[in-house]
Amino acid sequence: MFIRKYISLLIFIFLASTIAKAQSSDVETLSSWVALDAPTGHEQHATDYLTRQFSGWSVDRHGNMSKSVGTGAPHQVVACALDAPSFAVTQITDDGYLRLHHIGRAPSHPLWSQAHAGQQLRIMTRQGPLVGVTAFDNNHFSNLHRGETAIIRADDLWIDVGASSAEEVAEMGIALLDPVIRHIPAWSYSDEIAGPNSGARVGCAAVIAGAQAGISGEGTTTWMLSAQNVFGWVGLSSALVALENVDEVILLDKGSENRRNETVDGINGSVNKILKYTGVSKVQILAPNVSEPAALMEHIKLAEAENLLNSVIALVDPTAPTPPWIKAPMMPEALNAEPGRLAGGSEMAEFEKLLDSVAETAGVFGHEGPIRAMVRAEMPGWAQEIAQTDETGNLWLDMGPRDQKATVFIAHMDEVGFEIEAIGDSGVVQLNRRGGMVTPAWEGQPALLHLDAGIGAKSLENTEHLKGIYLSRSEPSEKYPNKVEAWFGMDGAALKAAGVTVGMSATGYKEGHRMGKYRYSARGLDDRVGISALFSVLQDIDPDQLEHRIIFAWSVREEGGLVGANALADIYGAQSIRAYSIDTFVSSDTPLESPHFAYAPLGDGPVLRSIENSGMARPDELDRNRSIAENAGIKYQYGLTQGGTDGTAFTFWGAPNSGLSWPGRYSHGPAEMADLRDVAGLVKLIRAMALAAP
Repeated sequence: MFIRKYISLLIFIFLASTIAKAQSSDVETLSSWVALDAPTGHEQHATDYLTRQFSGWSVDRHGNMSKSVGTGAPHQVVACALDAPSFAVTQITDDGYLRLHHIGRAPSHPLWSQAHAGQQLRIMTRQGPLVGVTAFDNNHFSNLHRGETAIIRADDLWIDVGASSAEEVAEMGIALLDPVIRHIPAWSYSDEIAGPNSGARVGCAAVIAGAQAGISGEGTTTWMLSAQNVFGWVGLSSALVALENVDEVILLDKGSENRRNETVDGINGSVNKILKYTGVSKVQILAPNVSEPAALMEHIKLAEAENLLNSVIALVDPTAPTPPWIKAPMMPEALNAEPGRLAGGSEMAEFEKLLDSVAETAGVFGHEGPIRAMVRAEMPGWAQEIAQTDETGNLWLDMGPRDQKATVFIAHMDEVGFEIEAIGDSGVVQLNRRGGMVTPAWEGQPALLHLDAGIGAKSLENTEHLKGIYLSRSEPSEKYPNKVEAWFGMDGAALKAAGVTVGMSATGYKEGHRMGKYRYSARGLDDRVGISALFSVLQDIDPDQLEHRIIFAWSVREEGGLVGANALADIYGAQSIRAYSIDTFVSSDTPLESPHFAYAPLGDGPVLRSIENSGMARPDELDRNRSIAENAGIKYQYGLTQGGTDGTAFTFWGAPNSGLSWPGRYSHGPAEMADLRDVAGLVKLIRAMALAAP
């Protein structure tokens, strides 16, 4: 009896595992359809790839892609909407920014345009996609934006493509009317598919599945991915005129809160004329149930997608078996990444490569383990031998003669993000902010929950994560949400069974991208640039040749109150002669800020951060730093900005703090920006300061 029960249990586990893998494969397959680039009126960006992958399809002059199966009458058309809501470039400013407007009517969700602010977007040029970022308020200047409560609209969006002039924009191949869409990968989690227009795109996946399986009714079935749905099914209507004799239309409409499967009298006033002209006697509309309809991260369950597919096949041929889902082709990478488009020589290319790995690694306040492990693993062998770590989680190197006071260089490893405050029974996760954040730029975006241990040195070095989404308000009254919540496709019990606990960190999906000739954008450049610059200087140091004592430190928990720096100062404060914070200079060089202070243009060199909220470099210290930079032939800027830095912890021990910085845009947002020329200068500046006599 025991053996029989044991075998039954093994069979159950095997079947459950098999079903789970099949579901995972299906949600990934369906998410590939949501990720297709097909802006309204520019559906060729998708159909060019689809027709190469799937045989027997043709594209008409209106952009519709169709395939007919069977012969004779009756003739039915099964159509989905391929195009997704998008913007068009409507102005290119003299200083190289793009302005946008919707193509056609905007989606109905009130936060649709705001969900594109502070994010990476894809500009669909004639040569291929380029990545740009939408400007967003610098978090460090939040006191200047408190009165700006209006929800962001399309006319408020400024696109930064890494250019400094309209001429540079033209050189990149960007032109007026180029379509613009959100730059996010195929996104799925648990048993859900998420992304722009996900309900409608699941309908297109059903159309491809039915057509490729050769399913037809009694006569002819034309399967169609129609164009220009945003304008009221213009593509479908045009195709019906060309087909002439059509008896029935089965329309796979966009997702809504209520599932639809009903016979209707018509589609809309303009299309109804065409239905009458072509002899259509029946229109059947199917629409899946989705959550957060028309939001950027509209999401649909796999079971609902399967119901839609089964319903379509049952209407076309009730005797046909349900066909399998078929994956969509991968969309091309952004052209920004092509080596042939890079400028600045091998030094910048190498630093960009380093930034790619560091910037794309998450490390929220108190959860810096993966970054610490990366920095330590890449150190020269001698440095690994002398590297020290404390219980707080700081990592540092104490180099040179120990009988001298030390010059401390410190960059912080943490970035802004969230921690779980509570896990609801329904599975909705309540979040606490860690560090200053521009919360509207996170609401309604992809989410990653990190299954890490937590604070300080106990933070795991390698963590798994769960994918999900940050939820959107359905009836927002102002720009800023009172709270941010996340959803990972599971109820509270399932989340806890997966190991999720209060205190774990959450971030969003991020990629590092080269933009234009010299610009680089990613979330967390504050302080990933500082981490990388300090690490780069380390490669050139021979500790046996040092004539004075220096400390290179990578600190933790800066964003929440200089916790790591204070712990280091407790150890080395009395032994330090001065401190240099390697951190961003939050610049007002953006179209959203006043240039009356903190104006340090990107590309004009690193910045001697001289005054900030928590302190300043005395005039004699500033003069010393300027002299060192000038003697080394380093182009630099200097000025005042808001915020505070790690070196402040050392000032109370008598060690003056000066910032060695790079000018950065869009601080604490998902798409911070730096100029690699400034970063290259920063590396030289740190090296000069490290080798200078105390």
